[in-house]
Amino acid sequence: MRVSHLFVPKGDAVAPALRGFARAHAELVELRENPAHLVARERDPRRVAGLVSGGGSGHEPLHAGFLGRGMLDAVAPGQVFASPHNGQVLEASRAAAGPEGVLHIVKNYTGDRINFGIAAERLRHEGIEVCRVLIDDDLATDDAESATGRRGTGATVVVEKLLGAAADEGRGLAELAGLGAAVAAASRSLAVASRAQTSPHTGDPAFELGADELEYGVGIHGERAATTIGRPPLAELLPRMVDELLAGLPPGPDDLLVLVNGLGATTQLELYGIFEQVADDLEGRGLRVCESLVGTFVPALDMAGFSLTLTRLHEGWREWWHAPARTPAFPDRPAISQETATSRPAAPGSPAQAAAVAGAAPEAPVLRRYAEAVDAAHGELTRLDQASGDGDFGDNLRSGLRRVIAELDSGGSSGDGFDVAGRVFLDEVGGTSGPLFGLLFTELAGRGDGDQQVRWARGAAAGLAAIQRVGEAEVGDRTLVDALAPAVAELERGTGFAAAARAAAEGAQGTAGLRARRGRASYVGDRARGLPDPGAVGVALLFQALAGTDGPQP
Repeated sequence: MRVSHLFVPKGDAVAPALRGFARAHAELVELRENPAHLVARERDPRRVAGLVSGGGSGHEPLHAGFLGRGMLDAVAPGQVFASPHNGQVLEASRAAAGPEGVLHIVKNYTGDRINFGIAAERLRHEGIEVCRVLIDDDLATDDAESATGRRGTGATVVVEKLLGAAADEGRGLAELAGLGAAVAAASRSLAVASRAQTSPHTGDPAFELGADELEYGVGIHGERAATTIGRPPLAELLPRMVDELLAGLPPGPDDLLVLVNGLGATTQLELYGIFEQVADDLEGRGLRVCESLVGTFVPALDMAGFSLTLTRLHEGWREWWHAPARTPAFPDRPAISQETATSRPAAPGSPAQAAAVAGAAPEAPVLRRYAEAVDAAHGELTRLDQASGDGDFGDNLRSGLRRVIAELDSGGSSGDGFDVAGRVFLDEVGGTSGPLFGLLFTELAGRGDGDQQVRWARGAAAGLAAIQRVGEAEVGDRTLVDALAPAVAELERGTGFAAAARAAAEGAQGTAGLRARRGRASYVGDRARGLPDPGAVGVALLFQALAGTDGPQP
């Protein structure tokens, strides 16, 4: 008989947990719903830039547990192991923004980067300055062949604490962004697990390990490691991990901060024993363990395992580590200096009025043809996405377009069809690719005056640029850019809509031979080869709808 180790309600486990968290810590945090985000009730009056973080649920106390004076101003919580929607990040950022704007603290996962990136694009349109700190400390994903880069894990706690203290001194947005990048660069992490987390969907372990096996280099979303090893004794395992961490750390001071983090089912007894052995090892190498944090701060639900994070402590960082913080979860540190700040309620940001975009001729017929094509291709789009992701792309694209058509049919919308599509896909469509399509639709809506092909070329090029700013993908990375870029090139050459549609279709089909370097597909290596990227196929269908052709089916 299967017994689940998780005590969560069926369906949405996150919503009641957020309400319970806000009720338990009502003096420190406020929950704002629709879209869900959490805001600190207190902040130092010297703070000129707000600090916003967020990510999937299942990692508590990260991030909501670090809300409050001395750390974060607002948090956007996603579903379990899923990035928050860009609309959540947008509202959290509006609430947290100071006179100099807002700093996004983002773990290096594709969904987080894209959704925070889209929110940043929208904030800049409103006149709110935004900078980003990217946390990329996980040595297990330090692969020169992957453009995705190292994952963001335990070092996030260190970055959020040091940045919070520096922000309370009144440091500006650019200086905070530089400090956050420096702390991330000075940190490396590595994690191991002896048992996978329980899937909240099935009640079973997410993957199987033998009693004598250890997953070496596991991720905080329950991702399997690249290597499963025979389980060694701690006296062998810990020096191996320390060797790799020190080899991966850039040169710097010998003063270290050590974070021993439980992954969910590891006891404090075990974690303190691990810390003692790690500290002895480091000091035996002539290094100084100046600061430490031991406990469960970035778990993966109930995974049995732990992570080690080492941070080289540069001048002034220890003082920030000990600076006062009043949050639900960060432990009190012995004070180095007296707190001089007074508290005040967090002031909700007042977003600037968005400029109206000049409309053009209605584009509803293109969107209707596109919706029909996506509906016909839905099953195939789902199959393609299951090979490289979680299989929701077809559902997200189809449901988003159905909402767009329903709004156009109601006659209650203003602007052309792409105005409506941009808003719907940015505000209502989940996943990673949906909001990227929202950026494209938004730029197509604002393409200005002139000949129809010139206007399309201008809007599509602007959409491509926005998508690349957010997703950082290039042609050849096996993403929707591989279909969009050649279509834009044809439009800019003036060869016509049919040529652009052919170029998009050829670009999409060409992704079948590529190894993914961006997005979730990059985590599965060559397993997705032989099938085209679903996002690229979705772009090809859009340009076929523009040209009024059926075109090759995916």
